[in-house]
Amino acid sequence: MTGFTVALVGVVAAAGLLRWRRPAWYWLTFGVTLATLRVLVRYATVMDACGLTVSPSRWRLALARATNRPVPASRPPRILRLRPTRTGLVLKLKLRPGQDAFDVAAASDRLRHSFSMYGVTSREVRSGVVEVRMTGYDVLKRVQMPAKVDARPMRVPVALREDGSVHYRDYRAIPHGLTLGATESGKSVYQRNLVAGLASQDVALVGIDCKQGVELFPLARRFSALADNPDTAAELLDSLVDRMEGVYQVIRAEQRITADVPDAEIAADIWDLPDHLRPTPVVVLVDEVAELALFASKEEEKRRDRIITALVRLAQLGRAAGIYLEICGQRFGSELGKGITMLRAQLTGRTAHRVNDETSANMAFGDISPDAVLAAIQIPAEMRGVAVAGDSTGGWHRIRAPHTSLRQAVNTCNRHADLTPELPELAAFRPALSGTPAAPVPLSKTAPATA
Repeated sequence: MTGFTVALVGVVAAAGLLRWRRPAWYWLTFGVTLATLRVLVRYATVMDACGLTVSPSRWRLALARATNRPVPASRPPRILRLRPTRTGLVLKLKLRPGQDAFDVAAASDRLRHSFSMYGVTSREVRSGVVEVRMTGYDVLKRVQMPAKVDARPMRVPVALREDGSVHYRDYRAIPHGLTLGATESGKSVYQRNLVAGLASQDVALVGIDCKQGVELFPLARRFSALADNPDTAAELLDSLVDRMEGVYQVIRAEQRITADVPDAEIAADIWDLPDHLRPTPVVVLVDEVAELALFASKEEEKRRDRIITALVRLAQLGRAAGIYLEICGQRFGSELGKGITMLRAQLTGRTAHRVNDETSANMAFGDISPDAVLAAIQIPAEMRGVAVAGDSTGGWHRIRAPHTSLRQAVNTCNRHADLTPELPELAAFRPALSGTPAAPVPLSKTAPATA
């Protein structure tokens, strides 16, 4: 008996230590089993306490009276499936007549406390079926991306959501995006993850970094064009507009709209073209958009209007030509001048890291969701990399990108430098590179051996 007691105490101590130091390991060893039992045992009671049950139907009441049986109890939603994951549990519930998906969403916080989980979110899968995702620990405290991700062309995993799922940047679904964040908020790390994810794909990267290129020029071997000042950026954007018009001419020439051409073969964008005719898609990364919009003289004002006009044209017309915008900045407000709100209206994807004022959060999410604005301004300063991501549908998520150092991003870009396409329209802006790419630098802290 003493041996059993000692073993039990050892197991409890090990579980407590894992929960404190390695919550992910604790969840996979002890937490998932305990949470599953807790949900199954408490399910009916918790649903009743949270107001997620329905009264018995009339025919059941009549049958109970006719057979002299007790009145049947209220019924909770039926569990269709309970699936453990590496970060929590996923419940698929079949709602009872009279229930709504908003009822489950409104009770999410009460379900979190009742089942002793870290977080609970819900979404409607189809009519009458709701998926409830529960997380067993804070997955954003120490981000670990899963080994297998659903990466596709023009779709890269960039962060982890608070419900444990992967957050993807899908340019085919959301062509243009806006990323905001104050200094030291994690915006640069998010951008490095984006570049590193695109580096291995058949895509041309174009960068505009008006901080003299300190953010993007270390990654120059994977970029087809780079600009480090507003004057060069204006010329680069004009060249992109010319490329966009040329791509539309290719699409027009390939449409061949006649009675005998099937609908599936009529080209409306570059993805409808045959592989041998399809132009290389282009992702334009603007590191600090405010530097392009500020001016101090009449000449700079003309340049500014030229830049903003080109950005608006690319945002409005570039998707079908395979040109996608990724606008980043510390501040994005209407005080940057005319055309800024028009540009914002075309940026469907919104990502806001910690911001210094509510106005910037409103510029990101004010026209999407007031709840997302509140979530963005509540991001603590010590949680670098935590952001709120949303789109024009009104849905939003808390996300955090895994930490990627500049050296890791440089190694990735150097490794895929051979995939960098040469675009004739942008040849004048190709970064000048001397010599061969340096060998990847080891990322370990061990000092290299000396002879």
